[in-house]
Amino acid sequence: MASSVISSSPFVCKSTKKDLGFSSFPKSSQISIHRCQKKSISRQIVSVMAPLRSPSTTGSVKTGMTMTEKILAKASERSQVVPGDNIWVNVDVLMTHDVCGPGAFGIFKKEFGEKAKVWDSEKIVVIPDHYIFTADKRANRNVDIMREHCREQNIKYFYDITDLGDFRANPDYKGVCHVALAQEGHCRPGEVLLGTDSHTCTAGAFGQFATGIGNTDAGFVLGTGKILLKVPPTMRFILDGEMPSYLQAKDLILQIIGEISVAGATYKTMEFSGTTIESLTMEERMTLCNMVVEAGGKNGVIPPDATTLNYVENRTSVPFESVYSDGNASFVADYRFDVSKLEPVVAKPHSPDNRALARECKDVKIDRVYIGSCTGGKTEDFMAAAKLLHAAGKQVKVPTFLVPATQKVWMDVYALPVPGAGGKTCAQIFEEAGCDTPASPSCGACLGGPADTYARLNEPQVCVSTTNRNFPGRMGHKEGQIYLASPYTAAASALTGRVTDPREFLQ
Repeated sequence: MASSVISSSPFVCKSTKKDLGFSSFPKSSQISIHRCQKKSISRQIVSVMAPLRSPSTTGSVKTGMTMTEKILAKASERSQVVPGDNIWVNVDVLMTHDVCGPGAFGIFKKEFGEKAKVWDSEKIVVIPDHYIFTADKRANRNVDIMREHCREQNIKYFYDITDLGDFRANPDYKGVCHVALAQEGHCRPGEVLLGTDSHTCTAGAFGQFATGIGNTDAGFVLGTGKILLKVPPTMRFILDGEMPSYLQAKDLILQIIGEISVAGATYKTMEFSGTTIESLTMEERMTLCNMVVEAGGKNGVIPPDATTLNYVENRTSVPFESVYSDGNASFVADYRFDVSKLEPVVAKPHSPDNRALARECKDVKIDRVYIGSCTGGKTEDFMAAAKLLHAAGKQVKVPTFLVPATQKVWMDVYALPVPGAGGKTCAQIFEEAGCDTPASPSCGACLGGPADTYARLNEPQVCVSTTNRNFPGRMGHKEGQIYLASPYTAAASALTGRVTDPREFLQ
């Protein structure tokens, strides 16, 4: 990097920045000290570097950028960024929920003042979803605190719930934040979406930069609409081939995490492309991006196409601009998969990368099945489970708990006919198969929660689950064993009482 250091041949120059502690300055205004030493005489020459000039974006000198780099360049008002750059980014949407919201707003008030106003009351989305249907007073108080903050700040998008006895009496209540964000039109290509939840990366399915942040960062964003980010390098995952009828996106992401490990994408972007990705529905793409954080990823992203635009344009009138990786963009790694050759997989306890073929675990007896969460509680997830149960024509052998992600999903479970099931709905098929009645929409037992949380693991049982994490204690009891699986595999396992390859019931 060029600078204005004064030097002549007797001097040996060494650059250092640590003495002034300017590491948090934006790169364009960074001040640097250069210490120059003569053989027998030492002195310091201090210079202020001229603001960096952005490189040309046209002609032969143009440097290709990935999708994530383009989004962050635009959000930081730069023409070019490269991995490792520390940049101030303008935020399009900030989401928080009942678990982290009180803390984030508390930090905002502490740092900006009790009477301070948020940067934009229409760009903040508050969604109670985690610990909702419980008698725990502290959990209930969290929602009350959020309500107070939203009223005070005139937050436009607060999806409130006041009647815990019947969620349907709350027209504003949605359910799981990551699914609700998409359904309510808050996910748009080319934008920056941050959330106080690690699975905010789900929204990358819509071609945007979406990642989770902590309460301190969220408090700062509430006051300024900006965040300091390091540009992540991008890993590319190219999935080609026709998707077998017995596979789902959950199988694909578990396959990938098993391949690269839970640390394989640490602070990297995971970009998905290929003919298989193009064939996936938006809900399946959401499942894929949802679990990039289980590989350590900063964000996941999928190029927008007609499927994306059709979904988004039916849910929002806010203008947006799609971006795509350049042909000469630089990727730190390329992984290629022939999806037609893959088999149903599970993640055995106690890590999402503890991958095994479902058929290899056929001797594992289970105590229960759980279908729900931001990963596996969407409409298409329940449709898939119902399709398999209907095809089998049998009853489940273990308790099977169903937790729709949102109020809309709950209504779909009761209203939409399952293809090939003679007009029957998911709810009818679930009832005939002996499953539990679909519960009130929320995060449910995915994060354990208070002891009275529906379907929480309060005993050391073995569970096949469509959720995203199987760490000790994740769903409640620290000695519980969780096998992560697709809705197909979960439904098949419910029918046999053991971990089961769905091909036993699907042709």
